[in-house]
Parts: sequence; C-alpha cells; structure tokens
Amino acid sequence: MQSGEEIKFEEALERLEKIVEELEKGELSLEETIRKFEEGVKLCKFCKKKLEEAEAKIEELLEELK
Repeated sequence: MQSGEEIKFEEALERLEKIVEELEKGELSLEETIRKFEEGVKLCKFCKKKLEEAEAKIEELLEELK
C-alpha cells in the first residue's frame, strides 16, 4: 500500500489475501517476508478502519429510523 494513496476497501482486502498466500508458501527471503508482513499489517489497519467507519454509518442510519 503506497503512502498517501487512497485505495478501495475491496482492493486492500484483495491485496491482503494475496500477501497471506505469498507468506504461506514460505518461498520469500527474510527481507521480503518482513516487507510483505509490514505491508499486510498496514492493509489490515486500513481495512479495520474502513469497516469501523461503515459500522458507524450504519448505526447512524439505523438511529434515524427510530
């Protein structure tokens, strides 16, 4: 994930899944593994934030129905 670059949730999740697959294969060098893991952590944080924002929006909309 590039810093300062906004990607869509679905793109971030897809990239995260690809990273997990690459790490599970165990064919990467230590340096590459660390780099991929770091990228995965950033993507995970991004996805978590987006899900929390969506949940807050849904709760807000449901409150309006009451």
